[in-house]
Amino acid sequence: MADPTGERDPSGPRGRSHDGPGRPPRPLAEPADDTLVRRMAGGDSTALAALYDRYGRPAFSLARRICADEGIAEDVVQEVFLAVWRDPARFDPRRGAFGSWLMTLVHHKSVDAVRRESAVRRRTVPASDDTDDRSAPAGPGADQAALGAVVAGQVRDALGALPDEQREALALAYFGGYTQREVAALVGVPLGTVKSRMFTGIQKLRGKLGPLFGDVPGDATGGAR
Repeated sequence: MADPTGERDPSGPRGRSHDGPGRPPRPLAEPADDTLVRRMAGGDSTALAALYDRYGRPAFSLARRICADEGIAEDVVQEVFLAVWRDPARFDPRRGAFGSWLMTLVHHKSVDAVRRESAVRRRTVPASDDTDDRSAPAGPGADQAALGAVVAGQVRDALGALPDEQREALALAYFGGYTQREVAALVGVPLGTVKSRMFTGIQKLRGKLGPLFGDVPGDATGGAR
C-alpha cells in the first residue's frame, strides 16, 4: 500500500513493534497526533508520513473489511489521507482523538466506495440480461432481496439516530470487526466507556428494531475481548 507522500509504507518494518489496533507504541520523544496535525497544517509532509505510519495499517484493515476488495480498500485509504493532507483543519481535537476521527472517516469513505461500485455494476449489466430478468417471473429470491433492502434501510436509519459516540463504537465493532478493547484503543477512551456506549446503543436499537428481529439478548455487546 503506497504512502500518499510517496515516502513511506505503513505495512513495512519500521523498527518498532505494532501492538494494538490504533497505533503502535512509540517512544516518548515522538510527537502526539495533535502536534503532527498542526505541523501538517503548516505544510510539513513528514508529519503526514508519521500519521500514515501510525494509522495506515488499521485504516487499510477497516477499509478492506467493509469493501471486501483490497484494491478498493487501498484507494479508500489513499483518498482519506489525501483529504487529511489537503484540509487538516477538518480535525477538531476538542471533539475526540485523531485515531477515532480518522477511522470514522475511513468507514464513511469505504461505504461510499461500495455504493459507487454497486452503481457501476448495475449500469454495466448487459441489456439482454435486463430483458431476461423482465420476462422471468419474480421468484422468492426477489421477495427476499426486497425485504432485505427495506430492513437494511431501517437499520441504517436507526444507527443514524444514535449519538455520535454510540454509533462510532458500534460501527467499529460490527462493521470494522474490532474487539471492544481495540475500539477503546482506537477511540482513546477506557474499555468501560466503550462497553457503556455499546450497551446503551444496543438498547436503543432494540427499541427501534425489535419488531423486525424480535427480542435481542441483553448482552448483545458481548464480554470484554
